Amino acid sequence: MSEVKISAATRSEFGKGAARRIRRDNKVPGVLYGHGADPLHLTLPGHELLLALRTPNVLISLDIDGKSNELAIPKSVQRDPLKGFLEHVDLLLVKRGEKVNVEIPVVTEGELAPGGNLLEHVLAALPVEAEATHIPEQVTVSVEGLEAGASIHAKDITLPSGVSLAVDEDAVVLQVLAAQAEEAPEGEEGEGEEAAEA
Repeated sequence: MSEVKISAATRSEFGKGAARRIRRDNKVPGVLYGHGADPLHLTLPGHELLLALRTPNVLISLDIDGKSNELAIPKSVQRDPLKGFLEHVDLLLVKRGEKVNVEIPVVTEGELAPGGNLLEHVLAALPVEAEATHIPEQVTVSVEGLEAGASIHAKDITLPSGVSLAVDEDAVVLQVLAAQAEEAPEGEEGEGEEAAEA
């Protein structure tokens, strides 16, 4: 898993006005918490943070005020709903060797059995427990040849060494749905046409 170094500065100004000033400088307000320590309010470089957050569960090595180095993973990211820029980030303090609960994206490969069936992602991300410095970026699941009605449970997914499920092993992750018939039953078709003409 990738580790990204980011320089951060502690901040003493709080509230909406302070947050706006920070964002005007292309920086992002954030909070680092965990291990029973008092939350540490930070200012982070916007562009570097945005690039780092493209990797799910990225491990961030924070250089805080040039004095201390801390490891963190993103726990909550707030984005502007229209423009998409980062508004705020919560970071969870972690230590090397420590186990953390995270969600990793589920990626599929292969083709379903012929017939126009649909693949439903019941869980888009799989809750797992992993060492903070060895969080997998994703899990890949083969759906090759699966028929309608087939499903893949959490226990069916092969996890990397040192990673364990943090969800019920019988939880459905993926399921194949039968293709919907394109033709409406007789009698309903005419009603639909009349409704469209009215």
